[in-house]
Amino acid sequence: MLQPVILSGGSGTRLWPLSRALYPKQLLALTSAQTLLQETALRLRAVAGATAPLVVCNHEHRFLIAEQLLEAGVEPAGIVLEPVGRNTAPAVAVASLRAATTAPDAVLLVLPADHQIRDPAAFGAAVAVGVRAAEAGRLVTFGVRPQCAETGYGYIEQGSALDGVDGAFEVARFVEKPSLAVAESLVASGTHYWNSGIFMFRANAFLAALERHAPAVLAAARDALEGATRDLDFTRLEAEAFKRAPSISIDYAVMEKTDRAAVVPVEMGWSDVGSWSALWEQSEKTAEGNVLIGDVYAHDVAGSFIRSDGRLLAAIGVSDLIVVETQDATLIASKDRAQDVKGAVEHLEKNARSEHITHVRVHRPWGWYQGMDAGPGFQVKRLMLKPGAKLSLQRHRRRAEHWVVVSGKARVTRERDVFELFPNQSTYIPPETRHRLENPGREPLYVVEVQSGEYLGEDDIERFDDDYGR
Repeated sequence: MLQPVILSGGSGTRLWPLSRALYPKQLLALTSAQTLLQETALRLRAVAGATAPLVVCNHEHRFLIAEQLLEAGVEPAGIVLEPVGRNTAPAVAVASLRAATTAPDAVLLVLPADHQIRDPAAFGAAVAVGVRAAEAGRLVTFGVRPQCAETGYGYIEQGSALDGVDGAFEVARFVEKPSLAVAESLVASGTHYWNSGIFMFRANAFLAALERHAPAVLAAARDALEGATRDLDFTRLEAEAFKRAPSISIDYAVMEKTDRAAVVPVEMGWSDVGSWSALWEQSEKTAEGNVLIGDVYAHDVAGSFIRSDGRLLAAIGVSDLIVVETQDATLIASKDRAQDVKGAVEHLEKNARSEHITHVRVHRPWGWYQGMDAGPGFQVKRLMLKPGAKLSLQRHRRRAEHWVVVSGKARVTRERDVFELFPNQSTYIPPETRHRLENPGREPLYVVEVQSGEYLGEDDIERFDDDYGR
């Protein structure tokens, strides 16, 4: 049994302002019409013997992930929700424990949700080699032949060939993200590979390695899984137990300590899409070496990545820049400083701002809402409800709401009254009033919501019934 495990817990801070905590890069379509998560799930079709993937993700992303997998035609084996981020080792420990309950010898293929692989056939062939090594009890990682002296990746040094498994090798050592001079020497050696962050091993072999090298991770993962509860179609890990897990990667917890590590070298057009410069490398370019996305005018511009998600963006006489415009933030950076974007995110976090957490448009399982205007005692939002969707039955103690239907058909519950509204019709919801908005039609419902009151925070909500278990 080959059980793929997709890890989707990252936030992609170096792709800010497009990637944000509540809508991170794996949920974005950056390199094709599909999101990185969808590409990862669909890539498994090139892997012989792979079963439906198990997804481990941040609980805040659960509805988005379920919806994107559904759109891609992928039915997961399960979606496990992490209450907090604890890096990759605890997440994979949970996946291994879950697999071991039914098939201890199952081989896990652990994949980050936010990577790009341009050659799925090469990926599938490398996995076939990895399966043989994993079945022999090895803990396998995949090494990507380096294309340049990259300082943002870790490296793996290839050792002697693995007995009985052509194409696999002992791991001589792991090298953390090096300086440029060290990276250049590693690439020149011909025996070092980028660490892709993709792993394979039998569930019981990984659990045994955790027991030896990171027992606290294993104990916390076991308690979190034993105390897990069902939440609609999701498995929600017990929060307090999972919080006790050390925040540590597979590499630090196990791979750098075990004597059973093996590496499968592969050339598969891999990128972790970890920065704007990496995305520039992976994207189609103009004759001048530019990547231009959205409403962009570029004159005498070279070697730049310029993206606008709304307004006209004009660039003249510049080169080697990253310019990304969203509705509430704009990034301008030298392309060789792309790794420093995370510093802007740290600044936002330190100053209690919200631009690193969410976009102006906030996605919900029923659709989305988007802020349009705000001032003392009021704010205006635009809402979109998907066909058949409805908000929770709720009330607000400190604000009133006025709904105006722009297009579609709305069904409104206001205390005991239930009635329908059509375009250009409206209703008023006073404070302390139980209410619900739903879309009974076959087309999206668009509504303008005007809120007024002394307090307009999203936490002023009391739910009485909710299709989404919130």
